[in-house]
Amino acid sequence: MSTKKKRSPHVDNSSWVVIAADDATKTTTGDPTFVKLKNPATGVSSLYLFSSGDSAVFEVKAFTEDYRSWFIGQTVQRDGRLLYITPMEPLYLLLPYLQKAGAEGKFQPVDQVVMDEEFPACTRLLSCTRSLASLRHVADEKEVGSLKFHRYSQEKTLDWLKKKVERTVAALRKSSVCVGGGVKSSTFIRVKQEEQASDEDYLRYAHGLVSEYVSEDLSKDLLKHLQLPELSSPKQEPPAKKRKLSDNPVDAKDDYTKFNSSDFTRKPPKKLTAAQKSLAKVDKTGMKSMASFFSPKVKQEKN
Repeated sequence: MSTKKKRSPHVDNSSWVVIAADDATKTTTGDPTFVKLKNPATGVSSLYLFSSGDSAVFEVKAFTEDYRSWFIGQTVQRDGRLLYITPMEPLYLLLPYLQKAGAEGKFQPVDQVVMDEEFPACTRLLSCTRSLASLRHVADEKEVGSLKFHRYSQEKTLDWLKKKVERTVAALRKSSVCVGGGVKSSTFIRVKQEEQASDEDYLRYAHGLVSEYVSEDLSKDLLKHLQLPELSSPKQEPPAKKRKLSDNPVDAKDDYTKFNSSDFTRKPPKKLTAAQKSLAKVDKTGMKSMASFFSPKVKQEKN
């Protein structure tokens, strides 16, 4: 008697599920490539994507939950993360190199400034369409013949970042995002709907978002430039500075599988099924709980 063997799905560890804009995956003068670059906020290795021809750079972040996989056709993708790729301002990635060279106080060719043995792909940032044109926002420029030389300017950088914050505030107001003190940090849902966010609330929130792309020292300098007092109590920390589930950059290991989930202590609520929703509407007045039938009976004392 022959028995029919069940087909078990093939486990695939060499692919990922990615959401990306069309301009990130479009091929013209070459394929898009994942590279390791220095994270401008933390200084550690993170994963980024260069579009075809290095015309633009994108940051790679991940939405992840414990014990999750993807079933794709007849394969099982063990890495259950959902990677999503969004446009990145290349100037943020260039800032650490410009700041380091700026300590010397002299004008230098940018191709001699943006060099890194640990992250050799950083030179590809200079091919991005917006990179060289944007240098004037954060550096003084001197032109000698056909050559251009640059020197980092803290004043220009803070003015540029301030404009970034102001544009972010405008976008937050337009989208009616809740940013006040009554916002829960993990979900950004307002506790008291009648409480109106102040201008300072919006500035702090936007400052927190921009600070995700700059060093801690530069973030503090920007806070002063915005004329906002530094918060001394951790409880007063603005919501934008508290990590959300999908805000961690992807750790750039060769297999892209290592992911620090230590920040994810709060689990999202599970969706109710149709049956559970119907049961929730039932009037339970006078009903006993299931546990009451299995709990020991309390003996009544005799008078």
